[in-house]
Amino acid sequence: MSASGPVIMVCTANICRSPMGEGLLRHALAGQSGPLRSLRVISAGVAARNGELVSEHSVTALRKVGIDIAGHRSQPLTQKLIDEALAVICMSESHRTLIHLQAEPVPPHLHLFREFMPAGSPREIADPYGAPLPVYERCRDEMVEAIPSLVRFLETLVSPARAQ
Repeated sequence: MSASGPVIMVCTANICRSPMGEGLLRHALAGQSGPLRSLRVISAGVAARNGELVSEHSVTALRKVGIDIAGHRSQPLTQKLIDEALAVICMSESHRTLIHLQAEPVPPHLHLFREFMPAGSPREIADPYGAPLPVYERCRDEMVEAIPSLVRFLETLVSPARAQ
C-alpha cells in the first residue's frame, strides 16, 4: 500500500455501490483542506468486467444530490490496484473476505465503508442491483451517513503527525 495512493471503493461489479461511494467520497474530500483534499478516490469490483456502464439508478440517486457519475466505467480490482492503494474500502464483509483470501499481501487498511460508524450501526451496505430507485437512494443515504466517519479515518492516514 502506498501513502500517496488512491482510496479504492470496492463492491462486486463496480456498477452500483462502489461508483456511488467513489462519487460521494470524492465530493466530500473536495470540501476538505490539506492532504485530504488531494486524495484520489477510485472504485473497482471483485467480480467486475472492464468498461461496463454504471447503473442508471446509481447515476440518478447521485444526481439528486448534485453529483455526476454518469461517465464511470467499471474495472476489476487487481493486485496492482491494491498494492498502490492508501486504503481499500469495501461495501460488504464478503468483499473484504475475498480480498483477504486472494490478495498477497493483504492490504493493512482494508475496511468496510461503514466500519467507523458508532457501535451498533450496520456495517454493510446491501447491493441494490436490480432494485427500484428508492433502494438505490437508501443505499446512497447509508453512504452519506458514513462519509464523515470515513473522512475522519482517512485523515489519520494522511495527517502530518502520522508521517513522522
